[in-house]
Amino acid sequence: MVPARCPGRCAILALALLLGCGVAFCLGQNDTEPIVLEGKCLVVCDSNPSSDGAVTSSLGISVRSAGAKVAFSAVRGTNHEPSEMSNTSMTIYFDQVLVNIGNHFDLKTSVFQAPRRGIYSFSFHVVKVYNRQTIQVNLMQNDYPVISAFAGDQDVTREAASNGVLLMVEREDRVYLKLERGTLMGGWKYSTFSGFLVFPL
Repeated sequence: MVPARCPGRCAILALALLLGCGVAFCLGQNDTEPIVLEGKCLVVCDSNPSSDGAVTSSLGISVRSAGAKVAFSAVRGTNHEPSEMSNTSMTIYFDQVLVNIGNHFDLKTSVFQAPRRGIYSFSFHVVKVYNRQTIQVNLMQNDYPVISAFAGDQDVTREAASNGVLLMVEREDRVYLKLERGTLMGGWKYSTFSGFLVFPL
């Protein structure tokens, strides 16, 4: 493997075998952008590196795994009426997972738990079926509403409450959907809930 050149005033100190891949270490006097080397590691030349999810040396070098990808997408594939559990917590439950890279979305609880601090993208599309009531759906972060969406047209058989957002999420934060207003009597087939890690912090 050929070491990457570090921008600015960096000196290549060593080649080491770390986290199962080759890494070229760089020591910079100023903060620089992460350098992606051939393999599965990121080397961050940073005088004040964050230790969250990283291996940090005494030289001020932060090394993170570049293979830690996070993404999920869940869908409601059946049109069953809300269960007793749904009626108690008002959590919107899903019954199929299309994507669950990292396995951080729990299908049983329909809750995503962040594995690391970072900027995440979330979106949802909750369909009400043959329901003439107005519904309000909240995206919840640790039991606090972040964004909402409404669906209230009484002249259609199917209508969706949809929204999306970028969020700063801490490690182990929980993100899920809650029905704040109305009911999902009639079902919510074809509803979706998706999210992914944009970049770690």
